[in-house]
Amino acid sequence: MSSTTELLDSINATANGVSMAELMTMHPDIARRSAQRQVAKLVENGQVIARGNGRGRRYFGTDISQKTDAQTSDGDAFPVFIPVSADSQDILSYINQPLEARKPVGYQLDFLDSYQPNKTWYLSESLRRQLHKMGKTTDSQEPAGTYSRAILNRLLIDLSWASSYLEGNTYSRLDTRELIEHGRSAQGKAAIETQMILNHKSAIELLVENIETAEFNRYTLMNIHSALSENLLPNPADEGRIRQHAVDIGKSVYRPLSVFAQIEDALKLVLNKASQIGDAFEQSFFMMVHLPYLQPFADINKRTSRLAANLPLFRANLCPLTFLDVPEQAYSRATLGIYEMARIELLRDLYVWAYERSTQEYLAIKQDLAEPDPLRLTWRDFIKKTIHLVVTSPEQDPYAVIQQVVKTQIPEAVQKNLQALIIEELRRLHEGVLARYGLRPSEFSAWKAVHQSAKS
Repeated sequence: MSSTTELLDSINATANGVSMAELMTMHPDIARRSAQRQVAKLVENGQVIARGNGRGRRYFGTDISQKTDAQTSDGDAFPVFIPVSADSQDILSYINQPLEARKPVGYQLDFLDSYQPNKTWYLSESLRRQLHKMGKTTDSQEPAGTYSRAILNRLLIDLSWASSYLEGNTYSRLDTRELIEHGRSAQGKAAIETQMILNHKSAIELLVENIETAEFNRYTLMNIHSALSENLLPNPADEGRIRQHAVDIGKSVYRPLSVFAQIEDALKLVLNKASQIGDAFEQSFFMMVHLPYLQPFADINKRTSRLAANLPLFRANLCPLTFLDVPEQAYSRATLGIYEMARIELLRDLYVWAYERSTQEYLAIKQDLAEPDPLRLTWRDFIKKTIHLVVTSPEQDPYAVIQQVVKTQIPEAVQKNLQALIIEELRRLHEGVLARYGLRPSEFSAWKAVHQSAKS
Protein backbone atom coordinates (compact mmCIF):
# COMPACT_ATOMS: atom_id res chain seq x y z
CA MET A 1 0.00 0.00 0.00
CA SER A 2 1.39 3.41 -0.96
CA SER A 3 1.93 6.10 1.66
CA THR A 4 -0.67 8.32 -0.09
CA THR A 5 -3.27 5.56 0.21
CA GLU A 6 -2.38 5.05 3.88
CA LEU A 7 -2.87 8.74 4.58
CA LEU A 8 -6.16 8.82 2.67
CA ASP A 9 -7.45 5.76 4.56
CA SER A 10 -6.57 7.38 7.90
CA ILE A 11 -8.33 10.61 6.95
CA ASN A 12 -11.43 8.73 5.78
CA ALA A 13 -11.52 6.73 9.00
CA THR A 14 -11.82 9.78 11.29
CA ALA A 15 -15.33 11.05 12.03
CA ASN A 16 -14.19 14.51 13.18
CA GLY A 17 -11.36 15.15 10.78
CA VAL A 18 -7.64 14.87 11.50
CA SER A 19 -4.81 17.39 11.83
CA MET A 20 -1.37 17.01 10.25
CA ALA A 21 0.13 16.41 13.70
CA GLU A 22 -2.34 13.59 14.31
CA LEU A 23 -1.52 12.06 10.92
CA MET A 24 2.17 12.13 11.79
CA THR A 25 1.42 10.28 15.03
CA MET A 26 -0.50 7.63 13.06
CA HIS A 27 2.25 7.33 10.42
CA PRO A 28 5.64 8.02 12.04
CA ASP A 29 7.38 6.27 9.15
CA ILE A 30 6.24 8.89 6.62
CA ALA A 31 8.36 12.06 6.44
CA ARG A 32 6.39 15.17 7.42
CA ARG A 33 7.27 17.11 4.24
CA SER A 34 6.29 14.11 2.14
CA ALA A 35 2.98 13.77 4.03
CA GLN A 36 2.25 17.47 3.57
CA ARG A 37 2.82 17.22 -0.20
CA GLN A 38 0.69 14.09 -0.52
CA VAL A 39 -2.19 15.50 1.53
CA ALA A 40 -2.05 18.76 -0.44
CA LYS A 41 -2.33 16.69 -3.63
CA LEU A 42 -5.33 14.82 -2.21
CA VAL A 43 -6.97 18.17 -1.43
CA GLU A 44 -6.20 19.45 -4.94
CA ASN A 45 -7.73 16.30 -6.47
CA GLY A 46 -10.89 16.66 -4.40
CA GLN A 47 -10.31 13.43 -2.47
CA VAL A 48 -9.84 15.30 0.82
CA ILE A 49 -11.43 18.48 2.19
CA ALA A 50 -9.31 20.89 4.26
CA ARG A 51 -10.96 23.15 6.84
CA GLY A 52 -9.40 25.85 8.98
CA ASN A 53 -5.98 27.45 8.97
CA GLY A 54 -2.66 26.99 10.73
CA ARG A 55 -2.69 24.60 13.65
CA GLY A 56 -6.49 24.44 13.50
CA ARG A 57 -6.46 23.00 9.98
CA ARG A 58 -8.13 19.59 9.76
CA TYR A 59 -8.59 17.16 6.87
CA PHE A 60 -11.80 15.31 6.03
CA GLY A 61 -12.43 12.57 3.52
CA THR A 62 -15.09 13.45 0.94
CA ASP A 63 -17.13 10.36 1.79
CA ILE A 64 -17.23 11.33 5.48
CA SER A 65 -17.25 15.13 5.18
CA GLN A 66 -20.98 15.09 4.58
CA LYS A 67 -21.33 13.83 8.13
CA THR A 68 -18.75 15.96 9.90
CA ASP A 69 -17.80 19.52 10.77
CA ALA A 70 -20.02 22.13 9.11
CA GLN A 71 -21.83 19.42 7.19
CA THR A 72 -22.53 16.96 9.99
CA SER A 73 -25.89 15.24 9.63
CA ASP A 74 -26.59 14.67 13.33
CA GLY A 75 -28.89 16.90 15.34
CA ASP A 76 -26.07 19.12 16.63
CA ALA A 77 -24.56 19.92 13.24
CA PHE A 78 -24.20 23.33 11.66
CA PRO A 79 -26.26 23.42 8.41
CA VAL A 80 -24.41 23.70 5.12
CA PHE A 81 -26.76 26.31 3.65
CA ILE A 82 -25.59 29.02 6.08
CA PRO A 83 -22.35 30.54 4.73
CA VAL A 84 -19.53 30.77 7.25
CA SER A 85 -16.03 32.21 7.21
CA ALA A 86 -12.76 30.33 7.57
CA ASP A 87 -12.57 31.55 11.18
CA SER A 88 -15.97 30.03 11.81
CA GLN A 89 -14.81 26.77 10.26
CA ASP A 90 -12.00 26.73 12.82
CA ILE A 91 -14.57 27.04 15.60
CA LEU A 92 -16.64 24.22 14.12
CA SER A 93 -13.57 22.01 13.80
CA TYR A 94 -13.03 22.35 17.53
CA ILE A 95 -16.56 22.13 18.92
CA ASN A 96 -17.46 19.21 16.67
CA GLN A 97 -14.98 17.08 18.55
CA PRO A 98 -16.39 14.73 21.23
CA LEU A 99 -16.84 16.29 24.68
CA GLU A 100 -13.92 14.32 26.08
CA ALA A 101 -11.60 15.81 23.44
CA ARG A 102 -12.49 19.41 24.37
CA LYS A 103 -10.81 21.22 27.25
CA PRO A 104 -13.05 22.16 30.21
CA VAL A 105 -13.12 25.93 30.55
CA GLY A 106 -14.64 28.50 32.89
CA TYR A 107 -15.87 32.09 32.45
CA GLN A 108 -13.13 34.30 30.98
CA LEU A 109 -13.51 37.79 32.44
CA ASP A 110 -10.80 39.06 30.04
CA PHE A 111 -13.23 38.40 27.18
CA LEU A 112 -15.56 41.04 28.62
CA ASP A 113 -12.88 43.35 30.07
CA SER A 114 -11.11 43.65 26.72
CA TYR A 115 -14.22 45.03 25.01
CA GLN A 116 -14.19 48.84 24.84
CA PRO A 117 -17.50 50.35 23.67
CA ASN A 118 -17.21 52.23 20.36
CA LYS A 119 -13.53 51.23 20.07
CA THR A 120 -13.80 47.45 19.97
CA TRP A 121 -16.08 46.17 17.20
CA TYR A 122 -17.49 42.68 16.90
CA LEU A 123 -19.19 43.82 13.69
CA SER A 124 -16.92 45.58 11.19
CA GLU A 125 -17.84 48.98 9.78
CA SER A 126 -18.72 47.49 6.38
CA LEU A 127 -20.86 44.82 8.04
CA ARG A 128 -22.68 47.44 10.13
CA ARG A 129 -23.37 49.47 6.98
CA GLN A 130 -24.74 46.36 5.30
CA LEU A 131 -27.02 45.59 8.25
CA HIS A 132 -28.31 49.17 8.47
CA LYS A 133 -29.05 49.11 4.75
CA MET A 134 -30.91 45.81 5.07
CA GLY A 135 -32.91 46.88 8.11
CA LYS A 136 -33.75 50.46 7.20
CA THR A 137 -37.43 51.42 7.25
CA THR A 138 -39.08 54.66 6.19
CA ASP A 139 -39.86 55.22 9.86
CA SER A 140 -36.21 55.72 10.81
CA GLN A 141 -36.79 59.36 11.78
CA GLU A 142 -40.02 58.69 13.63
CA PRO A 143 -40.24 58.40 17.42
CA ALA A 144 -38.64 55.30 18.93
CA GLY A 145 -40.77 52.19 18.53
CA THR A 146 -42.98 53.51 15.71
CA TYR A 147 -42.12 50.63 13.37
CA SER A 148 -42.31 47.87 15.98
CA ARG A 149 -45.77 49.09 17.03
CA ALA A 150 -46.93 49.14 13.41
CA ILE A 151 -45.91 45.51 12.92
CA LEU A 152 -46.67 44.36 16.46
CA ASN A 153 -49.31 41.75 15.61
CA ARG A 154 -47.00 40.03 13.11
CA LEU A 155 -43.97 40.48 15.36
CA LEU A 156 -45.68 38.81 18.32
CA ILE A 157 -46.34 35.69 16.26
CA ASP A 158 -43.00 35.45 14.45
CA LEU A 159 -40.63 36.21 17.31
CA SER A 160 -42.62 34.21 19.88
CA TRP A 161 -42.71 31.19 17.57
CA ALA A 162 -39.12 31.32 16.30
CA SER A 163 -37.52 32.00 19.68
CA SER A 164 -39.58 29.22 21.28
CA TYR A 165 -38.68 26.84 18.45
CA LEU A 166 -34.99 27.37 19.26
CA GLU A 167 -35.80 25.96 22.72
CA GLY A 168 -37.39 22.81 21.28
CA ASN A 169 -41.00 24.04 21.35
CA THR A 170 -43.14 22.05 18.89
CA TYR A 171 -45.84 24.67 18.29
CA SER A 172 -46.17 25.43 14.58
CA ARG A 173 -46.33 28.99 13.32
CA LEU A 174 -50.06 28.50 12.69
CA ASP A 175 -50.53 27.09 16.22
CA THR A 176 -48.74 30.16 17.58
CA ARG A 177 -50.96 32.49 15.60
CA GLU A 178 -54.11 30.80 16.92
CA LEU A 179 -52.84 31.08 20.48
CA ILE A 180 -51.77 34.70 20.25
CA GLU A 181 -54.65 36.05 18.19
CA HIS A 182 -57.51 33.94 19.54
CA GLY A 183 -56.26 32.47 22.80
CA ARG A 184 -56.67 28.90 21.55
CA SER A 185 -54.07 26.39 22.76
CA ALA A 186 -52.89 23.77 20.27
CA GLN A 187 -54.23 20.25 20.82
CA GLY A 188 -51.76 17.66 22.05
CA LYS A 189 -49.14 20.16 23.16
CA ALA A 190 -47.62 20.26 26.64
CA ALA A 191 -48.72 23.09 28.92
CA ILE A 192 -45.10 24.21 29.20
CA GLU A 193 -45.02 24.89 25.44
CA THR A 194 -48.15 27.01 25.59
CA GLN A 195 -46.74 28.91 28.56
CA MET A 196 -43.48 29.54 26.71
CA ILE A 197 -45.29 31.11 23.74
CA LEU A 198 -47.49 33.30 25.95
CA ASN A 199 -44.47 34.41 27.95
CA HIS A 200 -42.71 35.51 24.77
CA LYS A 201 -45.78 37.47 23.78
CA SER A 202 -45.90 39.25 27.15
CA ALA A 203 -42.18 40.03 27.08
CA ILE A 204 -42.31 41.43 23.52
CA GLU A 205 -45.31 43.60 24.41
CA LEU A 206 -43.45 44.80 27.49
CA LEU A 207 -40.50 45.89 25.36
CA VAL A 208 -42.52 47.53 22.60
CA GLU A 209 -44.86 49.38 24.94
CA ASN A 210 -41.99 50.73 27.03
CA ILE A 211 -39.46 51.28 24.27
CA GLU A 212 -39.12 55.02 24.98
CA THR A 213 -37.77 54.29 28.46
CA ALA A 214 -36.32 50.77 28.08
CA GLU A 215 -32.53 50.74 28.39
CA PHE A 216 -29.83 48.19 28.99
CA ASN A 217 -30.08 48.38 32.74
CA ARG A 218 -30.89 45.95 35.51
CA TYR A 219 -34.57 46.96 35.67
CA THR A 220 -35.25 46.29 31.98
CA LEU A 221 -33.31 43.03 31.88
CA MET A 222 -34.86 41.61 35.04
CA ASN A 223 -38.37 42.39 33.81
CA ILE A 224 -37.73 40.80 30.40
CA HIS A 225 -36.51 37.67 32.16
CA SER A 226 -39.42 37.73 34.60
CA ALA A 227 -41.93 37.87 31.73
CA LEU A 228 -40.18 35.07 29.83
CA SER A 229 -39.79 32.80 32.83
CA GLU A 230 -43.23 33.15 34.43
CA ASN A 231 -44.46 29.73 35.58
CA LEU A 232 -41.56 27.94 33.88
CA LEU A 233 -38.88 27.71 36.59
CA PRO A 234 -38.82 25.10 39.37
CA ASN A 235 -38.35 27.92 41.88
CA PRO A 236 -40.62 30.90 41.10
CA ALA A 237 -38.29 33.10 43.16
CA ASP A 238 -35.73 32.79 40.34
CA GLU A 239 -37.98 34.75 37.96
CA GLY A 240 -36.29 38.07 37.23
CA ARG A 241 -33.52 37.41 39.77
CA ILE A 242 -29.78 36.81 39.42
CA ARG A 243 -29.06 33.15 40.05
CA GLN A 244 -27.61 32.16 43.39
CA HIS A 245 -26.36 28.70 42.49
CA ALA A 246 -24.15 26.93 39.94
CA VAL A 247 -25.53 25.79 36.57
CA ASP A 248 -24.31 23.31 33.99
CA ILE A 249 -24.47 23.74 30.22
CA GLY A 250 -25.73 20.65 28.43
CA LYS A 251 -23.42 19.10 25.80
CA SER A 252 -20.64 21.54 26.72
CA VAL A 253 -17.42 21.61 28.72
CA TYR A 254 -18.09 25.25 29.69
CA ARG A 255 -18.64 26.02 33.38
CA PRO A 256 -20.17 29.47 34.08
CA LEU A 257 -19.47 31.52 37.19
CA SER A 258 -21.12 30.13 40.31
CA VAL A 259 -20.49 32.82 42.96
CA PHE A 260 -23.38 35.28 43.23
CA ALA A 261 -21.20 38.35 43.85
CA GLN A 262 -19.06 37.58 40.79
CA ILE A 263 -22.14 37.08 38.59
CA GLU A 264 -23.62 40.34 39.83
CA ASP A 265 -20.41 42.30 39.20
CA ALA A 266 -20.01 40.85 35.71
CA LEU A 267 -23.64 41.63 34.85
CA LYS A 268 -23.17 45.25 35.92
CA LEU A 269 -20.17 45.44 33.61
CA VAL A 270 -22.08 43.83 30.71
CA LEU A 271 -24.95 46.30 31.07
CA ASN A 272 -22.64 49.27 31.54
CA LYS A 273 -20.72 48.46 28.37
CA ALA A 274 -23.86 47.67 26.39
CA SER A 275 -25.47 50.99 27.34
CA GLN A 276 -22.45 52.90 25.99
CA ILE A 277 -22.44 51.30 22.53
CA GLY A 278 -23.64 53.78 19.92
CA ASP A 279 -24.45 51.49 16.99
CA ALA A 280 -27.76 49.60 17.24
CA PHE A 281 -26.46 46.40 15.62
CA GLU A 282 -23.22 46.30 17.59
CA GLN A 283 -25.26 46.80 20.76
CA SER A 284 -27.68 44.07 19.72
CA PHE A 285 -24.93 41.58 18.91
CA PHE A 286 -22.97 42.39 22.06
CA MET A 287 -25.96 41.28 24.14
CA MET A 288 -26.34 38.13 22.02
CA VAL A 289 -22.73 37.28 22.92
CA HIS A 290 -22.32 38.27 26.54
CA LEU A 291 -25.66 37.56 28.17
CA PRO A 292 -25.70 33.80 27.43
CA TYR A 293 -21.97 33.62 28.12
CA LEU A 294 -22.46 34.99 31.63
CA GLN A 295 -25.61 32.93 32.32
CA PRO A 296 -26.86 35.46 34.92
CA PHE A 297 -30.16 33.63 35.44
CA ALA A 298 -31.03 30.14 36.65
CA ASP A 299 -32.42 29.40 33.16
CA ILE A 300 -33.91 31.17 30.12
CA ASN A 301 -30.72 33.16 29.45
CA LYS A 302 -30.66 32.67 25.68
CA ARG A 303 -34.33 33.61 25.33
CA THR A 304 -33.65 36.76 27.32
CA SER A 305 -30.68 37.61 25.11
CA ARG A 306 -32.73 37.19 21.92
CA LEU A 307 -35.32 39.68 23.09
CA ALA A 308 -32.70 42.02 24.54
CA ALA A 309 -30.95 41.96 21.15
CA ASN A 310 -34.08 43.47 19.63
CA LEU A 311 -34.30 46.40 22.04
CA PRO A 312 -31.88 48.68 20.09
CA LEU A 313 -33.49 47.63 16.80
CA PHE A 314 -36.99 48.51 18.05
CA ARG A 315 -35.70 51.82 19.37
CA ALA A 316 -34.02 52.73 16.07
CA ASN A 317 -37.07 51.70 13.98
CA LEU A 318 -35.05 49.01 12.23
CA CYS A 319 -36.49 45.70 11.10
CA PRO A 320 -36.60 43.25 14.00
CA LEU A 321 -34.43 40.15 14.36
CA THR A 322 -37.09 37.43 14.58
CA PHE A 323 -34.85 34.34 14.15
CA LEU A 324 -37.24 33.00 11.51
CA ASP A 325 -35.84 29.88 9.80
CA VAL A 326 -32.81 29.73 12.12
CA PRO A 327 -32.10 26.02 12.78
CA GLU A 328 -31.68 25.12 16.45
CA GLN A 329 -28.47 23.23 15.69
CA ALA A 330 -26.93 26.31 14.04
CA TYR A 331 -27.76 28.48 17.02
CA SER A 332 -26.51 25.95 19.56
CA ARG A 333 -23.20 25.41 17.71
CA ALA A 334 -22.62 29.15 17.38
CA THR A 335 -23.30 29.61 21.08
CA LEU A 336 -20.88 26.81 21.94
CA GLY A 337 -18.20 28.78 20.12
CA ILE A 338 -18.80 31.62 22.60
CA TYR A 339 -18.96 29.34 25.64
CA GLU A 340 -15.92 27.17 25.01
CA MET A 341 -13.64 29.40 22.93
CA ALA A 342 -14.78 32.99 23.69
CA ARG A 343 -14.91 33.48 19.93
CA ILE A 344 -17.68 35.37 18.19
CA GLU A 345 -17.13 34.61 14.49
CA LEU A 346 -19.59 31.74 14.10
CA LEU A 347 -22.37 33.55 15.98
CA ARG A 348 -21.60 36.67 13.95
CA ASP A 349 -22.02 34.79 10.67
CA LEU A 350 -25.30 33.33 11.91
CA TYR A 351 -26.51 36.73 13.17
CA VAL A 352 -25.97 38.33 9.75
CA TRP A 353 -27.66 35.44 7.93
CA ALA A 354 -30.58 35.44 10.36
CA TYR A 355 -31.05 39.20 10.09
CA GLU A 356 -31.13 39.06 6.32
CA ARG A 357 -33.88 36.40 6.53
CA SER A 358 -35.84 38.58 8.95
CA THR A 359 -35.60 41.69 6.82
CA GLN A 360 -36.67 39.86 3.67
CA GLU A 361 -39.80 38.75 5.50
CA TYR A 362 -40.64 42.15 6.95
CA LEU A 363 -39.77 44.33 4.00
CA ALA A 364 -41.94 42.03 1.85
CA ILE A 365 -44.98 42.75 4.05
CA LYS A 366 -44.13 46.41 4.62
CA GLN A 367 -46.21 47.65 1.69
CA ASP A 368 -49.22 45.76 3.02
CA LEU A 369 -49.05 47.29 6.48
CA ALA A 370 -52.10 49.32 7.32
CA GLU A 371 -51.44 52.74 8.74
CA PRO A 372 -52.05 52.74 12.50
CA ASP A 373 -55.48 54.08 13.48
CA PRO A 374 -54.67 57.69 14.56
CA LEU A 375 -57.40 57.61 17.23
CA ARG A 376 -56.14 54.32 18.66
CA LEU A 377 -52.53 55.57 18.57
CA THR A 378 -53.31 58.89 20.27
CA TRP A 379 -55.44 57.42 23.02
CA ARG A 380 -53.86 53.97 23.42
CA ASP A 381 -52.98 54.49 27.11
CA PHE A 382 -56.47 55.74 27.88
CA ILE A 383 -58.04 52.78 26.05
CA LYS A 384 -55.95 50.31 28.03
CA LYS A 385 -56.74 51.94 31.37
CA THR A 386 -60.44 52.01 30.55
CA ILE A 387 -60.52 48.32 29.57
CA HIS A 388 -58.63 47.52 32.77
CA LEU A 389 -61.13 49.52 34.82
CA VAL A 390 -64.13 47.82 33.18
CA VAL A 391 -62.83 44.29 33.75
CA THR A 392 -61.70 44.91 37.32
CA SER A 393 -65.14 46.35 38.16
CA PRO A 394 -67.35 43.37 37.22
CA GLU A 395 -70.21 44.60 39.39
CA GLN A 396 -70.65 47.70 37.20
CA ASP A 397 -72.26 47.97 33.77
CA PRO A 398 -69.40 48.04 31.23
CA TYR A 399 -71.04 50.51 28.89
CA ALA A 400 -71.89 52.88 31.72
CA VAL A 401 -68.29 52.83 32.93
CA ILE A 402 -66.96 53.51 29.42
CA GLN A 403 -69.45 56.31 28.85
CA GLN A 404 -68.61 57.96 32.17
CA VAL A 405 -64.80 57.96 31.82
CA VAL A 406 -64.96 59.10 28.19
CA LYS A 407 -67.33 61.93 29.05
CA THR A 408 -65.22 63.20 31.94
CA GLN A 409 -61.72 62.84 30.43
CA ILE A 410 -61.95 63.13 26.65
CA PRO A 411 -62.59 66.18 24.41
CA GLU A 412 -66.16 66.22 23.15
CA ALA A 413 -65.13 66.14 19.47
CA VAL A 414 -63.73 62.59 19.75
CA GLN A 415 -65.92 61.17 22.51
CA LYS A 416 -68.33 59.30 20.26
CA ASN A 417 -65.68 57.62 18.08
CA LEU A 418 -63.43 56.78 21.01
CA GLN A 419 -66.32 55.25 22.95
CA ALA A 420 -67.17 53.04 19.97
CA LEU A 421 -63.51 52.03 19.66
CA ILE A 422 -63.27 51.01 23.33
CA ILE A 423 -66.49 48.98 23.09
CA GLU A 424 -65.08 47.17 20.06
CA GLU A 425 -61.85 46.44 21.96
CA LEU A 426 -63.90 45.08 24.84
CA ARG A 427 -65.86 42.77 22.53
CA ARG A 428 -62.61 41.37 21.13
CA LEU A 429 -61.07 40.80 24.55
CA HIS A 430 -59.71 37.27 25.15
CA GLU A 431 -57.10 35.64 27.35
CA GLY A 432 -54.40 35.93 24.69
CA VAL A 433 -54.33 39.75 24.94
CA LEU A 434 -54.82 40.29 28.68
CA ALA A 435 -51.21 41.37 29.34
CA ARG A 436 -51.77 44.32 27.01
CA TYR A 437 -54.30 45.71 29.48
CA GLY A 438 -52.48 44.70 32.65
CA LEU A 439 -55.11 42.07 33.44
CA ARG A 440 -54.78 38.67 35.07
CA PRO A 441 -56.67 35.63 33.73
CA SER A 442 -58.54 35.35 37.05
CA GLU A 443 -59.84 38.93 36.70
CA PHE A 444 -61.00 38.28 33.15
CA SER A 445 -62.70 35.01 34.14
CA ALA A 446 -64.52 36.71 37.01
CA TRP A 447 -65.72 39.54 34.79
CA LYS A 448 -66.80 37.18 32.02
CA ALA A 449 -68.71 34.97 34.43
CA VAL A 450 -70.74 37.95 35.72
CA HIS A 451 -71.59 39.37 32.33
CA GLN A 452 -72.21 36.12 30.51
CA SER A 453 -74.69 35.12 33.24
CA ALA A 454 -76.30 38.55 32.98
CA LYS A 455 -76.85 38.02 29.24
CA SER A 456 -78.42 34.61 29.80
